[in-house]
Amino acid sequence: MKTLRKKPKRSLRTILIIWFVLFSVVPLAFVTGYSMIKYEKAIDHELSQRLSGNAREVELILADLLTSIQQKRDRYVRDPSLVYHMAEGDSGTIRNISSQWIKADNISSLTFFNREGRMLASVFKDEKENVRSFVPVQDAVFLSAKYMAQVKDQREISLAEFGDKQKVNLILISKITGAGGRVVGYMEQVMDLNKAFVSKIKSRLKLELIFFSDNGQAIVASHPDFYLYKKDFFRPYFRPGAEPFFDLNVRSTPYGFLIYPLNWGITKFYVALGASKSEAKAVLKNVNYAFISVVGAVIVLLILTILVTSSWVLKPLYELVDALQSFESQEQAVTIPVKNDTEIGLLTESFNEMSKKIWVARSDLRKKITELEAANKELKDTQTKLVHSAKMVSLGQLVAGVAHELNNPIGFIYSNMTHLKEYSEKLIELAKVAEKDPPKLPALKEEYEFDYIVKDLPKLVASCQDGARRTRDIVLGLRNFSRLEEAKLQEIDVHQSLDTTLNLLQGEIKNRIEIHRQYEPTPLIHCYASQVNQVFMNILSNAVQAIEGSGHIWISTSALKDYKGSKDKRGWVQVSIQDSGKGMSADVLEKIFDPFFTTKGVGQGTGLGLSISYGIVQNHGGEIQARSEVGVGTEFIVIIPVYPPIQEKNPQPTS
Repeated sequence: MKTLRKKPKRSLRTILIIWFVLFSVVPLAFVTGYSMIKYEKAIDHELSQRLSGNAREVELILADLLTSIQQKRDRYVRDPSLVYHMAEGDSGTIRNISSQWIKADNISSLTFFNREGRMLASVFKDEKENVRSFVPVQDAVFLSAKYMAQVKDQREISLAEFGDKQKVNLILISKITGAGGRVVGYMEQVMDLNKAFVSKIKSRLKLELIFFSDNGQAIVASHPDFYLYKKDFFRPYFRPGAEPFFDLNVRSTPYGFLIYPLNWGITKFYVALGASKSEAKAVLKNVNYAFISVVGAVIVLLILTILVTSSWVLKPLYELVDALQSFESQEQAVTIPVKNDTEIGLLTESFNEMSKKIWVARSDLRKKITELEAANKELKDTQTKLVHSAKMVSLGQLVAGVAHELNNPIGFIYSNMTHLKEYSEKLIELAKVAEKDPPKLPALKEEYEFDYIVKDLPKLVASCQDGARRTRDIVLGLRNFSRLEEAKLQEIDVHQSLDTTLNLLQGEIKNRIEIHRQYEPTPLIHCYASQVNQVFMNILSNAVQAIEGSGHIWISTSALKDYKGSKDKRGWVQVSIQDSGKGMSADVLEKIFDPFFTTKGVGQGTGLGLSISYGIVQNHGGEIQARSEVGVGTEFIVIIPVYPPIQEKNPQPTS
């Protein structure tokens, strides 16, 4: 047990002096400090209001830009030559026409797609404002299917993209219709919000500006110093509940900045506008000097009075401290004699009562600790059983699907065996008659329909072979999915794992869901194959169950060289699985990786599938993300490193 100090580190007399000083100075300090704070807040409020008005002006500028682009779009689509050549797919003529348009307009690029979304031609301005063009020759370039689906339901869709060249691409995608309202293609207009554009706004508003993406990443700014800050410097100001107004020094000059949200169609981004606070800071500095001078004078005058009045309080307290020091060395309740009727005596009585309660509480605490340890052990055992139950439910669903798939080929093999048995018996009988009594052979052949047997027997054998081959493929796919014999790190092909999982789910997919694969070349990844397959199975199974009736599932893969600034240059593999199901609300989306959370009915799910999948990806050093919109669908993105930092052998997935 630690020995109590015999002397205090700080003198109570000194503390009392400080308290008296503080209580005497508080009224003056409060009035002066409150006035100073209010003045500073008033300055910030006035500056915030002014910046808010400037921000709305920036918003109007963007709205005018959108209107300008729409007007140019309307002028383009009224050109009958464009509609004709779009319908004919004449890339050369479209390129020539659009090249003349872009020279006269302030947009940075024009791209045209046919009605299937395939690029016909694209013209754009390079960094020197020279007009260049691009016409795909070998590899086809397509407009995003997601954007096409949205544009089909409305005339246009606008969005913004954030590049790595200090600019924001403001995009307007419109559909082009011919006679009778028939869609002949799509047009994409892009205008760059770059440093030159920001400089014009700065000159107009006399302010500093910074444009941010929706995650708080600075994209383009009016001052070169803003590009020198770290990537995550401004992100705390974008957290939920954060104050939109903040202070920042620009080359030793204090500025006040206001963050204001902007929208370009379906894309949300932000602008921070800043104005100088130099004059206000100078006034506040003078107020601080006056405050310090007044408070210092008051403290000096009060110290002499405080020294005289503080000593009479200390003696009874020292007596109480000596009694308290014996309390720590005792294993039972300690009581102190009450020697006076003042507040010190009341404190002594309270200490005696507290000592008794502490002793009782210690005894109760030991009992509670013992009970909690037993309850914790029982909870761990229950959790283990629940995880095992979840695995058995998933296994039961998988076995049911595989059994359904095996039933068809095995069924027609079994039904064919009856005919094969009958044909074999007749052929054996014909062979015996041909050997013993050849004259009867023609009549018996006609009776047994020998010619029909000759035609039908190869078909039956081929049918049985096809059923056996289908059964072998299903069993091989199940074996490749589980890989029970490979409980160690190994190289796997992500595309093969996805296709194997889809084969096992074929019974729920076929004739109902259309699968769209967009596989890009990806490296082999080092992982525990059965665990990664389990992740794909959980996500794809949820996607299939989320689609009521017919629908679509999009699966895409890509290789990432640098993910979130990682120093591991060996690469990452990204897998995106998106469905057209009913989607999830924001509240549900926040809980999908929580253990035991499920939206299914009682007995239909344990709520552990996605939680276990999250643990598997985490153990492989990767990341799993989810986004969803009610009525649109859900997308899961799994990012796994090529060489995960896994040390333990075959780690179990954790939630």
